Amino acid sequence: MTVHTLPPSEAQATRVLPAHDAASLTEGGNQALIVLGDQTYTLRITRAGKLILTK
Repeated sequence: MTVHTLPPSEAQATRVLPAHDAASLTEGGNQALIVLGDQTYTLRITRAGKLILTK
């Protein structure tokens, strides 16, 4: 998995947020599971190139 970091903007000068490539998360497909605690979410890339995150 490739992880990118965004350069700090004026609003977030003290913290750089991690950025993740959606295609890497889905391993070239269009869906991935994301786990947060005991909840599992589905990340989907639509045909229009939009992201949908559902529980």
